Amino acid sequence: MLGLVLLLQALTVAVSGPPTSPAYLPLRVAVAEGYFQREGLTVTLKTTRAEVGAAEALAQGEADLAATSLEAMLRFGPRPRNQAARLVLALTAAPPVALVVPTAFAGTVRSVEDLAGRRVGVTVPGAPEQAWFSRLLARAGVRVAQVELVSLGSRGLVSAIENGDVQAGLLEEPHVSRLVREGRAAVLADARVPEAVKEALGVVTVNAAVFARADRQPRDRNLVAFARAVLAAVDVIARSSPDAIAARLPRTVVGLGDEFARRIEATRGMYLPDGWVEAEQLSESIALIRAHQPLPVTLRVPRADDMLHTAPLRRAIQSRN
Repeated sequence: MLGLVLLLQALTVAVSGPPTSPAYLPLRVAVAEGYFQREGLTVTLKTTRAEVGAAEALAQGEADLAATSLEAMLRFGPRPRNQAARLVLALTAAPPVALVVPTAFAGTVRSVEDLAGRRVGVTVPGAPEQAWFSRLLARAGVRVAQVELVSLGSRGLVSAIENGDVQAGLLEEPHVSRLVREGRAAVLADARVPEAVKEALGVVTVNAAVFARADRQPRDRNLVAFARAVLAAVDVIARSSPDAIAARLPRTVVGLGDEFARRIEATRGMYLPDGWVEAEQLSESIALIRAHQPLPVTLRVPRADDMLHTAPLRRAIQSRN
């Protein structure tokens, strides 16, 4: 047993908070189920308060890998060319939210085009989903300036939708499913699963992913093992009951009441198949982020082909088939 422990490769992964975020759940399930250890890895997850913190941890050399959003990595990740971030495994296509319309306005707000001149609620200013919302508006021929965005916080947004104080809102689970089930709102556009993202935007994008730093990149054999463990966890999330998944997880990850079960049921299919992302998909995502808010002038955005390091992921996929 001692020999096994000595052979385990240690990896520290900075993971975006909050702990209840479904986008990064596969990493937490992989730890809880012992999948990393089975692959010969000792993985320590260090939760940061937000996506920015995980990107900064990678930039500062405080983590071997970072699980965070593409936007956070572009804006707050490593700057020197020799330290550039490399995407090694994709998690979600977009921030897992839906654009919902209160039932009271369902007759007048029937499409994205109808949002011009309307009040649209968001949780906080500059939330990641706003970049995807901007692309959604652009595709419908609506300028962001034509929409009145109001930041209300999570609880405030739910209340505003229930009371009809906004004509639409960008809302996450488990609130979306509850409001739809209760007949209080309808989904106008969906970003919770890759297929819905493609329908809404015309392309599949990438949002949450796992990144390495070019000059501190773990060995490929360890990245293969890491990817196999995460993909196994995604399989568990897809096929297991919420209670079975929750039983092995810390309370901080599960959250309160039955929210975990509702969150899982609504977002089982949110992960990109096999964690795979193509260069064109990454390019589209970067363009979407830049169009919403310009990136720092000091940032040299690498070509999508150069930013991807998915050879280990490909080997992990092949070894599972």
